[in-house]
Amino acid sequence: MKSLLRNATTLNPNTKLTTTKLLPLIHQTLTRPFSQSTTIPTKQDRVRDHGYDNYMEVEKKIRKVVKFHSLILSQPQHTIPISLLDTLARRLGLGFKQHEPGAFLLKFPHVFEVYEHPVQRILYCRLTRKALDQIRDEQEAVLSQIPDAVTRLRKLVMMSNTGRIRLEHVRIARTEFGLPEDFEYSVILKHPEFFRLIDGEETRDKYIEIVDREESLSRCAIERVRELEYRTKGIDAEDVRFSFLVNFPPGFKIGKYFRIAVWKWQRLPYWSPYEDISNYDLRSLEAQKRLEKRAVACIHELLSLTVEKKITLERIAHFRNVMCLPKRLKEFLLQHQGIFYISTRGNYGKLHTVFLREAYKRGELVEPNEVYLARRKLAELVLMSPRKAKVDGELVRYRNGFDDDDDEDDSE
Repeated sequence: MKSLLRNATTLNPNTKLTTTKLLPLIHQTLTRPFSQSTTIPTKQDRVRDHGYDNYMEVEKKIRKVVKFHSLILSQPQHTIPISLLDTLARRLGLGFKQHEPGAFLLKFPHVFEVYEHPVQRILYCRLTRKALDQIRDEQEAVLSQIPDAVTRLRKLVMMSNTGRIRLEHVRIARTEFGLPEDFEYSVILKHPEFFRLIDGEETRDKYIEIVDREESLSRCAIERVRELEYRTKGIDAEDVRFSFLVNFPPGFKIGKYFRIAVWKWQRLPYWSPYEDISNYDLRSLEAQKRLEKRAVACIHELLSLTVEKKITLERIAHFRNVMCLPKRLKEFLLQHQGIFYISTRGNYGKLHTVFLREAYKRGELVEPNEVYLARRKLAELVLMSPRKAKVDGELVRYRNGFDDDDDEDDSE
């Protein structure tokens, strides 16, 4: 093992590969079956972790609630007739049958308020005061952390092997990275010292290009975690130098040889996600192993840049080519279930959400931020009992009636 580390630190072959030859070679090496003696077994079944799956069951409701948010706020006076819900829900592809949208809104009285129009005498729906406050809090939180969003976007573009990322891919994942809706102006164009927008040479797509690579931003999140582990727990420096935090889900079977393979894999050196690897010869067996671990580090860093330390597998795939990730991402991530967790809950199995396991403890972020806390307020409103909404409404009516009686007494 010591000889392996010495060889890794001095690896700098003379062969230089061009970018066009580099990507196919990386994809070829990442899809090969790696040696079982030095890497984790390639074929593994997914072991469910009900804590993350339950989290995504709540997210499934929140996604639909947010879609109705946008629908209601897009209407005049921010209200919508109940009779139009069926038509508009089908037009937006929300997957509801006839009369289901109205029943869905009634399940969340702390978010949606159904009332009778005083003139038209038909039922309308609008957002409650609590829901409007939550939307305002989230918008303010996103705007207040724009400097952090600029840093996250700089690091994201720096991870690209070409120094540029397609604008549309970032736009699709802007919610995960905590970017405002107008991020093209408020984050990119307002910071020309960091970014520039360029047009694709062969397509009409726009790309975000990094202006200057700042070395201080090249430090990965896992490096800070290793330093903390080394200082607080006193772990041996050689064991923690290239390791990741591993926490397997309950019920995951860990045999003797699997434990040995994980130990060897943890001590294996690799290239940083921010390091340019175009000058290395990637055809050696050692390079293949380092590429595999580098791909884990890239996905780890990508998740660390998100606000909630989670993102769908399909959106990770948008960055696959520019970050030299393997083609079969799901199978690849299943090899490292102690680092990542893939949940199929939340969208009828159509989407796969990848969590960074070390970032969560008992269903909550270990290091919460303002955007995350604002979004969790919506989850609290969704999970709040409808019975409490009924009691709150009765208290409001009682209080209003009590105030009216005081006014009458004062007039007498």
